[in-house]
Amino acid sequence: MAAIKSQASIDAVADPGKLPLASLGGVGPALVETLQRMGLHTVQDLWFHLPLRYEDRTHLVPMADLRPGMRAQVVGVVEAVEKTYRYRPQLKVAIGDGVMQTLLLRFFHFNKAQAEQFHVGTRLLCYGEVRQSGIGLEIVHPQYRRLDEAAEVVLDERLTPVYPTTEGLGQKRLAGVIGKALQLLPAEAELELIPPALCAEFGLTSLREALLYVHRPPADARMDQLMQGRHPAQQRLAFEELLSQHMSLKRLRMAVRERHAPVLADRGKHQQRWLQGLPFKLTGAQQRVIAEVAADTSQSHPMLRLVQGDVGSGKTAVACAAALSAVEVGCQVALMAPTELLAEQHLRNFRHWLEPLGIAVEWLAGKQQGKARQQAMQRVTEGAPVVIGTHALMQEGVAFSRLGLVIVDEQHRFGVQQRLALRDKGLEGELVPHQLVLTATPIPRTLAMSAYADLDISAIDELPPGRTPVQTIAISNARRMEVIERIHAACMEGRQVYWVCTLIEESEQLRAQAAEAAHTELTHALTDCKVGLIHGRMKPKEKQAVMDAFKAGELAVLVATTVIEVGVDVPNASLMVIENSERLGLAQLHQLRGRVGRGSVASNCVLLYQPPLGQLARERLQVMRETNDGFRIAEKDLELRGPGEVLGTRQTGQLSFRMADLSRDAHLLPAVQQVGEQMLAQHAGQAGRLIERWIGGAARYVNA
Repeated sequence: MAAIKSQASIDAVADPGKLPLASLGGVGPALVETLQRMGLHTVQDLWFHLPLRYEDRTHLVPMADLRPGMRAQVVGVVEAVEKTYRYRPQLKVAIGDGVMQTLLLRFFHFNKAQAEQFHVGTRLLCYGEVRQSGIGLEIVHPQYRRLDEAAEVVLDERLTPVYPTTEGLGQKRLAGVIGKALQLLPAEAELELIPPALCAEFGLTSLREALLYVHRPPADARMDQLMQGRHPAQQRLAFEELLSQHMSLKRLRMAVRERHAPVLADRGKHQQRWLQGLPFKLTGAQQRVIAEVAADTSQSHPMLRLVQGDVGSGKTAVACAAALSAVEVGCQVALMAPTELLAEQHLRNFRHWLEPLGIAVEWLAGKQQGKARQQAMQRVTEGAPVVIGTHALMQEGVAFSRLGLVIVDEQHRFGVQQRLALRDKGLEGELVPHQLVLTATPIPRTLAMSAYADLDISAIDELPPGRTPVQTIAISNARRMEVIERIHAACMEGRQVYWVCTLIEESEQLRAQAAEAAHTELTHALTDCKVGLIHGRMKPKEKQAVMDAFKAGELAVLVATTVIEVGVDVPNASLMVIENSERLGLAQLHQLRGRVGRGSVASNCVLLYQPPLGQLARERLQVMRETNDGFRIAEKDLELRGPGEVLGTRQTGQLSFRMADLSRDAHLLPAVQQVGEQMLAQHAGQAGRLIERWIGGAARYVNA
């Protein structure tokens, strides 16, 4: 085994985990640079760089026992080699085991030297995933090595870990570096950061043993448990990772709570006049949440509250009540939404409600240019009471005079850092604004406990009176004409219809083309109905003109892309058809369905799908047919898709766990909360080191 550099100096270091990577033998500047690109800077980072999965190379599988889908290791002798150039170059190598069994090795990427390695009679040790081809079983791009004709096959003594890696760094080299780092793993007492009393109370096993096990699982390890992340060693590491995430958000919350915020009015004259002018009565749930928000904002420390409510539950009215309490005492309000369509919907609602009260509402979005933008920014700087916009609110050059309340709609579309960036716009001496976060995607309790540990949570769990549950059916695209006939009948009864087009590719251009094709089809099929079209590539004014025409009843059918997912309210629309519904997640299907059922007429949603359906798609459509309950749908969505997808954080990195899985490991969260509270209160130093261990540089926002 390679020697480790500067052994004497290493022995003198109290915490070997803090040693730089260059301390390890054979790790030169180029490799250090590659590892740092992956966020690995110290020996400790290598200890906690955990395997994604495992391969079993501890035994050989006879070719007769191979089945499609297996990952297997086989020994065979080359029987034939063929290079073909149909469509693209291919190298095909047939190997046999001497008992009439043959396996094809197929290579699409190869060079001349590699092809020349294979001669009839060459003995190979191969590993890979077995697939069924038209002529039998095959492995595409197997890992292999040539064997001497009579040499004994040396098998691995342990399961082989497969690590996250990057271009230019192979698994073998990375595993070797991690192996050197593991030689420096200290004794349990030095490695463990959770106090012994808490480890004993909650039955936490040895962290050192857990790390060694996941990096070096024995040949007899339970492969099924390891692949599912349910092995006790993995669960021990998942617990610690969830604990670090939880404590980082709690520490963020404590840091923000230590700041001061303006005290907002409990219920002033503006709010009284607004309530009196509303054409509807607030639900009991809305009144309760308004009171919870008012109790927070009447304090001198910042509110951090998430308001979740199903589609159509009235979150905008709650936000307006909070905004009026800020305006009442001379503070500004900023409302940020993820899309211009949703931001424009808020703009119309707020102007409709607030301008009769003499309160100006300013608009600030990315597409504003030149003089109009400069003038809007100037009015914000001079103290415009309510400012509504998109990400543009966070950009440099946007300055508020006295920002007292930040409202963020559809929080799951923004990262924690983005929310804090807008909050920082309000820094005025020691004062920071209150934060109110809205979401129409109900957050499952398990997810909220971890992902939103820095926020108090309110739920608007009551729909306005008169709403009727939407009946949902799933129909194969083969029955498309029946659906179009149903649309015609609904239009003849004076009702309106959404036809939503989706595409699996994330391309506005392709979505627009799909919508345009459906618009042409429906225009020809429904000659006595007026059909409109809206998609993301249209200019804002064009989109608004179409939406206004649909709202006014001038259009019977609106063909749209998923731009109508949020913020559109047309009570007379009582039928929705969603094309290619099998391609959408549950949360998005539920959001789209929420555009109908807003009036007193019975509403329906038709999920058109393209057979054959995969298992996941079948489950999603079944859930949509069975329930309108947003919370049940959210729980199922979490189970099927995982937390990064549900929260929209796969791109932001906010919830990129190395070992933990919030759906699988939900049972750990109650203990995580208890341990976290005790550590933050009684062992703050160790809590900080634990957060640094797991989150490291990604914890920038923890001290924001």
